[in-house]
Amino acid sequence: MVYGVILAGGIGSRMGGDKPKQYLNVKGKPIIVYTIEKFFSTPEFEKIIVLCPKQWVEHTKNLIEKHIAPAAGKVAVIQGGDTRNETIMNAIKFIEDEGNLGDDTIIVTHDSVRPFVTHRIIEENIAAAKEFGACDTVIPATDTIVEALDNKTISNIPDRSKMYQGQTPQSFNAKKLKDMYNALTDDEKAILTDAAKIFVMKGEKVALVQGEDFNMKITFPYDLRVAKSLLEEETDD
Repeated sequence: MVYGVILAGGIGSRMGGDKPKQYLNVKGKPIIVYTIEKFFSTPEFEKIIVLCPKQWVEHTKNLIEKHIAPAAGKVAVIQGGDTRNETIMNAIKFIEDEGNLGDDTIIVTHDSVRPFVTHRIIEENIAAAKEFGACDTVIPATDTIVEALDNKTISNIPDRSKMYQGQTPQSFNAKKLKDMYNALTDDEKAILTDAAKIFVMKGEKVALVQGEDFNMKITFPYDLRVAKSLLEEETDD
């Protein structure tokens, strides 16, 4: 089985305002709704799990009922965890509680504030996760990457042709991810930036899926202006 997992746990502090960025309106709909719609129209998903802060669960359910009415049985909204990876573990527990956590269960995890993900990216994530057990969506780095271990002076300038910028989705064999996460020490969990790093830390292969420049994460006010422009182009098309 394949599950979509939309991560909506952010509070949007860098955007400003009184609500998390995923609930900001762009051309009449909250950002999170555009993202859910992309997943909802992907037939491979058994169910889509949306994880958000406890105080936003009912609001999110209401948004889905308003904007994606037929989604009632296919979309579940539950509370996220304190960290990104704990939120993903909550999704896996939901799948397990439904009796569907098997050796071949795949989860496609995605930021709620990346509404421009394409069906091609989602489908290639599903295929790569089935084949390799884990994959990450990336685009080639276009700028020179500079490493500064002391945050003051350059310690290394790696070969840009081997560097990539991470996006989402990140997709995994759910049972394998759960087992590996539970085997981590507290110190290992403390240095995690995302779930793909769990596989890398344990020497497991993580396949690359080609992303898109426009598969942007809406984080700052400038991003919101770009998103509005992109949606206007989609409307014109």
